[in-house]
Amino acid sequence: MALFSRFQSTHQRVIGIDLGTTNSAVAIVQGQDAKILENEEGGRTTPSIVAFDERDPANTKTLVGLPAKRQAVINSQNTFFATKRLIGRQFEDEEVQEDLTNTSYTIIPSENGEAWLSTVNGLKLSPSHISSYILQNMKQVADIHLSEPVNHAVVTVPAYFNDAQRQATKAAGKLAGLEVLRVVNEPTAAALAYGIDKRQKDGVVAVFDLGGGTFDISILDIEDGVFEVRATNGNTHLGGEDFDMLLLNFIIDHFKTQNGIDLSTDKLAVQRIREAAEKCKIELSHVKETEINIPFIKDDKHIKLKLTEDELDAMSLHLINKTIDPVKRCIRDADLKIKDVDEVILVGGMTRMPKVRKTVEELFGKKPNTSVNPDEAVALGAAIQGAILSGQIKNVVLLDVTPLSLGIETYGGIFSPLIPRNAAIPIKKEQVFSTAVDGQTGVEIKVYQGERTLVKDNKLIGHFKLSNIPVSPKGVPQIGVTFEIDADGIINVSASDNTKYSEDSPHYGKSNTVSITVAGENELTEQEVQRLLEESAKNAKRDMELKQHIENATRAEVICSDTDNALIQFDDFMEQEEKSVIVQMVKDLRVKIDDIRERNIIHDPQEIRNDVNELQKVCLAAIQKVAIKQQQLQKKTKKE
Repeated sequence: MALFSRFQSTHQRVIGIDLGTTNSAVAIVQGQDAKILENEEGGRTTPSIVAFDERDPANTKTLVGLPAKRQAVINSQNTFFATKRLIGRQFEDEEVQEDLTNTSYTIIPSENGEAWLSTVNGLKLSPSHISSYILQNMKQVADIHLSEPVNHAVVTVPAYFNDAQRQATKAAGKLAGLEVLRVVNEPTAAALAYGIDKRQKDGVVAVFDLGGGTFDISILDIEDGVFEVRATNGNTHLGGEDFDMLLLNFIIDHFKTQNGIDLSTDKLAVQRIREAAEKCKIELSHVKETEINIPFIKDDKHIKLKLTEDELDAMSLHLINKTIDPVKRCIRDADLKIKDVDEVILVGGMTRMPKVRKTVEELFGKKPNTSVNPDEAVALGAAIQGAILSGQIKNVVLLDVTPLSLGIETYGGIFSPLIPRNAAIPIKKEQVFSTAVDGQTGVEIKVYQGERTLVKDNKLIGHFKLSNIPVSPKGVPQIGVTFEIDADGIINVSASDNTKYSEDSPHYGKSNTVSITVAGENELTEQEVQRLLEESAKNAKRDMELKQHIENATRAEVICSDTDNALIQFDDFMEQEEKSVIVQMVKDLRVKIDDIRERNIIHDPQEIRNDVNELQKVCLAAIQKVAIKQQQLQKKTKKE
């Protein structure tokens, strides 16, 4: 509540910004209604394009939005568009490598391996930097409308943006002079814009969001002002840009067939064709046939061809079909059936395409709701979330989810989830672990993301070490590991030594805690997410069996460690022959343990249990003999 009162007392306004791949928009709540703010050209959306003047060696002159788009043809190498697809990604990522051939500007690797951009004059920029120019432009639009500076914003991101991409988005806001109070998932924001209207009925809502660069599907429960996300899925590299590239290559191939000239290396021609392709795509959402007409594309050669809606549908069907599996997975993850969905909301400019709408209708068995403007819904929802944070709108609660399970590695290579996938965020969970061997003074905490039983099958997203644990027998130290995912979906992990030490211990009352914010390593692509989920389902039975084998091996390892300690403790009293037998039994048992853990060679669990029982029996017999010898020695000592 402190956050609410701070905003109320200072009368700060919170704007909502849809930082889109193709277009961006800014909105504000006035009274109880959210409204889009028009830019200086009178547009309700602004192209997400930033351009630098190639005649300016200092790179100080920048254009943003429509002015940048207008000059793209004559300055294509210094005009940056669709950079949201690069944000938070590594240069070597498959998606980035794919984009290298699809852009007129230069993409380069930064010092830490991230995908950055470069102007002709050598200025190196991160995608966050480009986004900051767009956010700054949105801020200026709001400043003008409200006649006062705006410093706080809610910014939206695709639901499947990972931790690094969310952090990069917040960094872009900071560069733009904005404090980003919340990063909200785009389909969730759209649901807010839809559901905040009291005339809408409560129920289960599916938000189908196909925008310029990303696709998201989310299932929400809306009831009495509570917006609860049940599940989310998607593809962070699927959108209108892919349809544009499809048309661009079609036009280039058509020209090559007719004239024997390949235009793909002519940057000026490619930029002109790209603009014509986008225009054609938009027109075919409203008419059945259109003409692509580009005069003097090469010397005295022109491009002139007709294209129908059916032809575009046929060539782009594989892209549209890529949305089907994520929808089905999302419905399944929400523990629902298609018939349980009361309403389907369309968001994103690509949902204007008739074939996309028909596909959605066939998928859900009902006509989608088009009452919310697909280009504006996300920004309106962001503004509503801003008004909720400031206390301007009350009695509305937004509960979002995390897309994959998060946990740590425990002894034997087992993945121990602390937060399950599709858990509502913000969330905080703690679990207590202990040491695996005697005298262990440090534990390495490895953070994984995924759905498999063994850590080797999941994604390592961060690691750190808790040191200075007092020497103790195994199982005594109490190590509390806390996972926290904030409302922005950003992960924090900490580990503390929670052991209760006595007052005379030098460790009494001393804090021993380490923590990390997982960033930069959380590079899960949508393909990896899909692969993890499919493999999890396919291998569930085998993984469970393997887990049981590993746990069995771990119990055997404990007995082996106890036996080692006994051999050391009673070494002077134990018969050499008995000792040799026990050492060999431990050695043979450890070979089987290593087979299971390291080599995936499975031994019969009963065989392992028999070996353990036999080892305990032989060891106990040897220790009983030792005890008799010790008693005899004590009697002899007393007599003397």
